[in-house]
Amino acid sequence: MIKKLDKLIIRSFLGPFIVTFFITFFVLMMQNLWKYIDDLVGKDLDLFTIGKFLWYASATLLTLSMPIAILISSIMTFGNLGESFELVAIKSSGISLLRFMRPLIWVALLLCGITFLFANYVIPYATLKFKTIYYDIAFKKPALDLKPGTFYKHIPGYAIKISKKDADGKTIHDVVIYEQQSQLQDNSIVAERGTMKLSADKKYLEFVLQNGHRYQERGNSVDTSTEFIRMGFKEYKKLFDISSLQMMNTPDSVFKNDFKMMSIRLLDKSIDSTQKQRDSLRKKLTVDIGTQMHYLNLPDSIWNKTPAVTSDTAAALAKLPDSVKIKVYDGALAIAYALKNTYQLSGTEIDTKRNGIKMGLIEWHRKFSLSLACLVLFFIGAPLGSIIRKGGLGMPLVMAILFFLIFHLLNMFGEKFVKENMTTPLIGMWLAILVLTPIGIFLTYKAMHDSALFNKEFYYRVFKDLRQSAGPLVNKLKRKQ
Repeated sequence: MIKKLDKLIIRSFLGPFIVTFFITFFVLMMQNLWKYIDDLVGKDLDLFTIGKFLWYASATLLTLSMPIAILISSIMTFGNLGESFELVAIKSSGISLLRFMRPLIWVALLLCGITFLFANYVIPYATLKFKTIYYDIAFKKPALDLKPGTFYKHIPGYAIKISKKDADGKTIHDVVIYEQQSQLQDNSIVAERGTMKLSADKKYLEFVLQNGHRYQERGNSVDTSTEFIRMGFKEYKKLFDISSLQMMNTPDSVFKNDFKMMSIRLLDKSIDSTQKQRDSLRKKLTVDIGTQMHYLNLPDSIWNKTPAVTSDTAAALAKLPDSVKIKVYDGALAIAYALKNTYQLSGTEIDTKRNGIKMGLIEWHRKFSLSLACLVLFFIGAPLGSIIRKGGLGMPLVMAILFFLIFHLLNMFGEKFVKENMTTPLIGMWLAILVLTPIGIFLTYKAMHDSALFNKEFYYRVFKDLRQSAGPLVNKLKRKQ
């Protein structure tokens, strides 16, 4: 019978989990697409490039989709069982809620492991590929699209304007081309009509212009005597290098040192190396300061033998000639400037290494905290479903969104606190887990004891009892007044 119950709960959980996972994944994917839509539109990207962009972008969303899907599906599963009184029948047969939840606990642990493996091995590679493709797309100039009445300025050194383009897409009218070839002024070409076409390798744009003039000024920037040339033509060919409009192929190695592209093993190695560099810089700073302020290295016995400065000594020092005082002041200023430069240079390097260690620890803790979030949100969703006893997508979805917003906001705040040095990476990146774990334990305890936590009749009775018990006290106070 127990094995049949295990199959029942697993089968009841897998259906809602698969559906909610893909729905959540799709919603997050659309949100991600709208985030980058301005970088994709108008750049003549092929379907293969867009597909790769979306594929690598979607891989990074699994660590968010998995906890949401587990939370919603666990609430729906136990809510459906509670609404159909199957949960009541199981409890009445002597089977505790924790025993009934046990197979799903193992499933949640399995999903935690899958999430961690995905975050440790797949997401770093996908993030590296995504950032490389996004970098190439972001710096790719808009596609060649000459619109009538508008200057096209994306070809370096040129501004092109046409008044009309025929339906064939090649014939153009009233062509004006400004070309910046020197610092004197823009040379220009004006033609009544022409045709345009791309070369076979799509690296050049060829204009064959008819009935026009070319205006050019020759000279150099240091001489005022220049030569102005006006040349008429019946037909004129002009080539434009449009290789800059093509998308670059940036190598992956450019971004490989980013902590988001590293696994746990690489993060440990990088953090350890950065810590050694930071310690070395601190030692170097101490040595540099000791070299410039050599009196700090003197033993204490010398300081003990040095006589204290008295009023007579101060009066004697005041009688020193100005030339000696100037040398002392100049020496002190030189030491002060040297110390300032040393602190600025070494301090900047130490701060850079410290921030690098902090960012590495953020990514290190993120991989574990997001994985464990699957189990924590399960222990929130399953008791909630058994308490509210409502199936479907109504109340379960509202409660799931509420708790996920709390989880997501705590994650964001924790990471921000770490970046602003308000807390350590250990506390900041585990803030959501630290807050939600007691809530999960409390809800599990209430569900095991059949609490009426979300029953409005329970709160109505409590309020009624409080009003009745407070009635005599209120009447007594009124009589005293």
